Amino acid sequence: MISLTLSRIADVLGGTLVLRGADSADTVVSGTVDTDSRLIGPGDIFVAKPGEHADGHDFVAAAIERGAVLAIVERPLDAAITQIVVPGAVHALADLARFVVGEVRARGALRIVGITGSNGKTTTKNMMARILEAEDETVAPQASFNNEVGAPLTMLRITERTRYLVSEFGASAPGEIARLAGLVHPDIGVVLMVGMAHAGGFGGIESTFVEKSQLIHAVRPGGVAVLNADDPRVAAMAGIATERGATVRWFGRGSAADVRAEDVEVTPEGTRFRAVIDGDEFPVVLRVLGEHHVMNALAAIAAATSLGIRPEACIERLQAMELAERWRMQPMGSERVRIINDAYNASPDSMAAALRTLAQITAPDQRTVAVLGAMSELGEYAGEEHDRVGLLAVRLRIQRIVVIGSAARRLYLSAISEGSWDGEAVFFETADEAYDYLMSELREGDRVLVKSSNSAGLRHLGDRLGESFS
Repeated sequence: MISLTLSRIADVLGGTLVLRGADSADTVVSGTVDTDSRLIGPGDIFVAKPGEHADGHDFVAAAIERGAVLAIVERPLDAAITQIVVPGAVHALADLARFVVGEVRARGALRIVGITGSNGKTTTKNMMARILEAEDETVAPQASFNNEVGAPLTMLRITERTRYLVSEFGASAPGEIARLAGLVHPDIGVVLMVGMAHAGGFGGIESTFVEKSQLIHAVRPGGVAVLNADDPRVAAMAGIATERGATVRWFGRGSAADVRAEDVEVTPEGTRFRAVIDGDEFPVVLRVLGEHHVMNALAAIAAATSLGIRPEACIERLQAMELAERWRMQPMGSERVRIINDAYNASPDSMAAALRTLAQITAPDQRTVAVLGAMSELGEYAGEEHDRVGLLAVRLRIQRIVVIGSAARRLYLSAISEGSWDGEAVFFETADEAYDYLMSELREGDRVLVKSSNSAGLRHLGDRLGESFS
């Protein structure tokens, strides 16, 4: 974080400053801000956020032991650390992030990229970070820090020297993107797609469109809206951009896109394509597995070139990436039995993309095996969307379909009804049962996809399988 006095922070938060030890109102702090006491280091600031299962106030002592110099709390504590008492810790995080970003931006160098979409946010964020960090100091979210806590924590990692801030904006309920994007008003807003992810929380895909479009509403006048030309709902946000005084920059597979991909070829080693960027052509070889990552790469290139970065530099840096993120199309195992662990998150769109990738990278003499769990946060659409995935798996001729967990049972039943008989589709209640089956069933040449939402926990099954066949 930037250097601020204790009194200034208290004023920004509208909180009460409770001094301890030798501290005064003029004492300056500049450490990292975090809500996890385990990540606190000397000079850092601990935010005691009450949670569903634990109360951050119970961990202030642990934060002190690790070197925290300031605690932001909702009630005063009898602890040997200066405190700022605020009505709500989460709101305080947002207020502090807004102020810090504003201070750095006022100095003229900071450029902010905001990214949203139903799928692909984290991969695109990582691609942007890879491009930008080679240019100058860049701050980007760790993992999927994209909610009301994670997004402000990322913003608060900037310093006086930060040139680029990449913010990822997720949402599970209406209004969240507006609040988060409104903290920073990005120079560039990237919208990847509008799909069924979190549809249960929004009440349907049209409500999802309204939520995702809030990022474009928040783009600074004179900024750039980077939009998916292939998604009609995203394309419809161009009118919002125009009203904001923002320029629209298109990416996609179609000829109308400013940044597009042609001649896409998917292999087990990666994806080849020809990038056409503002009329100039460039060969690209992505080592990140999956055809769907082509769109993420196009979005990153479109945003980065809007910042003045040369296309050649963008492509060189993207080609060096081997993995989007742990548990996201992560190759494991060996050539004997290849495990693709993509079980950090799942939606109908990402499930379909992963299954298609599995089919594309498997040779005729190899066998496709899909290990599938539930897709969460689909609400009333959960049943029919799991049905569709089961149908797709059969129609892609996936040779073994292993379904895990009662929440995903309709996927299994759908595969059976579509014609996956004679043991091609099997169902297990637990990952342990599925592991025992797979260890006896998998054979040399198998290509295995493990895919589910985070809540299903299959990422750990993917790790076990990867270790077993490494």
